[in-house]
Amino acid sequence: MPYELSHRLVVGITPSALFDTSETHAVFRQNGLDAYRKHQDDHIADPLPKGVAFPFVKRLLALNDLRPDDPLVEVIVLAKDDAVTGLRIMKSIESYGLGVSRAVFTEGVAPYRYIDSLNICLFLSGSATDASAAAAAGHPAGKVIGHTALDDEGDDAGALRVALDFDGVLADDSAERIYRQSNLARYLNHERENASTPVGDGPMKRFLIALGRIQQAEYARRKDQVDYEPRVRVALVTARQAPAHERAVQTLRSWNVQVNDAFFLGGVEKASVLSVLRPHIYFDDQINHLEPAQGLVAGVLVPYGIANEAPEEIPKDD
Repeated sequence: MPYELSHRLVVGITPSALFDTSETHAVFRQNGLDAYRKHQDDHIADPLPKGVAFPFVKRLLALNDLRPDDPLVEVIVLAKDDAVTGLRIMKSIESYGLGVSRAVFTEGVAPYRYIDSLNICLFLSGSATDASAAAAAGHPAGKVIGHTALDDEGDDAGALRVALDFDGVLADDSAERIYRQSNLARYLNHERENASTPVGDGPMKRFLIALGRIQQAEYARRKDQVDYEPRVRVALVTARQAPAHERAVQTLRSWNVQVNDAFFLGGVEKASVLSVLRPHIYFDDQINHLEPAQGLVAGVLVPYGIANEAPEEIPKDD
């Protein structure tokens, strides 16, 4: 029987998101492919340093203990390396004890075209170019932001905290377009009038729904094991404010998903909340929300929608 991916949360991740590949990339840029091959061979026994998304991936994979014989989570490496230079990547994964056994190596060609065929609901890359190209092709892609991995040890080592923006991330950018093309008052009035109408699907909706399935598995475990403490906690962190908050809540209800925490900040800097929440990964479509928090959390820039269009491309209402 083939190994089915359709009922799992599948993450596709590049080496540049999982590991700190700045040294190896510098070798390639400065000295070319042959020098890069030699460098990888010479250091094949040296694990690559942990990257921005490493703690997120580690904690996500740990949730497979909920269903060991039929894992809930699958992480697949998608790399521009060839199989030979990819050996160090796979040995690094093995050295850290990550449960990642599947990989795609495409020697110089961006591998995001395999996202749909592998049922990937989240593609993470360290390359802005690759993340943008994947997003432009309609895939749930993001570029990791930050320079060091969040410490993944401590009393809450088993927890997984995921935070997401709403417009342009979970939902489409239709409401955001009204705000940017008019003004706050018109936007708030529009959202009040359409409070019961769900916003369209955004790039990270499938990822949220897949996380919700894991939360349901945790609730089922708690029924059988009363002392079990759920590990997945999902937060909504959005610049929406009342009365626009209601439409976001009603949209999530229509998707049959529920978040644990919701922050409707109405222009308050998100970094102030993120510094307390300390998610292991945070998704936003605007770099100005991610940069102030990049020393605190692992961020993902979702290159989607009007927030990522050039100003001259955005028409303004008269």
